[in-house]
Amino acid sequence: MFTPLIGYYKILSGKRLLFLFIILISFGASAKTTPDTVDFNGVPVKQDTISTLIAKRIINREFNDIYQQNLRPSFFGQEYFQPVKTQLVGDVVANFGVLNTPRSRFFVNAFARIKVRLLSQRGAPVKSPSYMPGIQLFYRLNDDIYHPQFLSGGYTHHSNGIRGSTLRPDNSFNVDSGKFSTNFYTLNYTIGKRIDKETRIINHYATGGVEIHEGLFGTAGTAFGLPGRYGFVRVNGTYMRNLAKRYQDPIKTDHWLFDNWQRIQFDFTYIADKYENYNAFNLKKRLNVSLKYYYHLPFIQNMAIMGGAGYRGQDDYNISFQDSYGYVTIGISSGLSFMFNR
Repeated sequence: MFTPLIGYYKILSGKRLLFLFIILISFGASAKTTPDTVDFNGVPVKQDTISTLIAKRIINREFNDIYQQNLRPSFFGQEYFQPVKTQLVGDVVANFGVLNTPRSRFFVNAFARIKVRLLSQRGAPVKSPSYMPGIQLFYRLNDDIYHPQFLSGGYTHHSNGIRGSTLRPDNSFNVDSGKFSTNFYTLNYTIGKRIDKETRIINHYATGGVEIHEGLFGTAGTAFGLPGRYGFVRVNGTYMRNLAKRYQDPIKTDHWLFDNWQRIQFDFTYIADKYENYNAFNLKKRLNVSLKYYYHLPFIQNMAIMGGAGYRGQDDYNISFQDSYGYVTIGISSGLSFMFNR
């Protein structure tokens, strides 16, 4: 978990900070310096600038950890009360930190997300998966790791990998072998709050943003038949409360470490543009909501059990988007966003 910023200043205070300055001076003795400057990578800079640089990199590193907490985890389990019964559902997310360095206030994550539904039918077929590769960029707006604020934006492609005709001759959607494809962009704003207690670290994050699909502008990246019948403008929101618990270091028994313990997360999506003939207050067709609870089992380092419930006004599983239903889900979750490494 995060180390309070003041702790780093204590580490770098007094003789240790003086020793660091001596090393920097020795590294570039050929540079022209004065008693008020030191050579940093061949460039003479003021000593107070060095302290500021170190502090900025510490803050960048802490924000990188915050971004990782907000990445989507993977899930395997079951969903109940769907229109089409399933034996197993999965939401597999592979996150790749393309840019993750304390030298930059930017953080870039590329991801490959695949949603699958194993149907409860003879032969247990897999309903055409949802393939969602994309990229996200995060940018911090302040320097306070206890009250973080940051922007995030990204691009995602969503398709089912099928080339069949999207519509049948009667203008209905071909849900068995029809093509589904859309590209969309997101822009989000997140505020957070961290509370340190003797045996707990509690993080709160609230995110609001918009999602714009290319189909709104009539581009070729959208499957035929979706305009006017699929939500191309969406308002998204998330609230997350993440708890970490203190435990004794198994090697250094006089030290304490913190590990993720529990999480509760609420998500919603509201379709804001005109689609079909649903008015703006038809929440049964415009609103998706979910509430999930995660509990990290102490004997399994990299997994958490998850249970939750929700409602889908427009199903997020590619060409099944016409379905509206409530559901209950249970299973196991894991991923980079939980930061299970101690």
